[in-house]
Amino acid sequence: MDIRRLNTVWVILMLATGATWEVGEQGFAGQLAMALLLVLSFVKGRLVVLDFMGLRRAGLMWRSLLIGWLLLVSALIAIAYRIAPA
Repeated sequence: MDIRRLNTVWVILMLATGATWEVGEQGFAGQLAMALLLVLSFVKGRLVVLDFMGLRRAGLMWRSLLIGWLLLVSALIAIAYRIAPA
């Protein structure tokens, strides 16, 4: 794995983590904040799976399985948020 790519991914992960923290610190709420947090979480998970777990060059089955799992968890969280009483 290219060290430059890993460093770039690490910086992106740190920026996304900082953005997530800031959303919480500012007390943002509602569907837009939830959607932002879910997107950030999915992007972070995808970067971890593909780059830090080294699956970018793995077979399509493994990439699909783990990215599909991320999508499933994200979708279930979004559905739970949507149907929860206000």
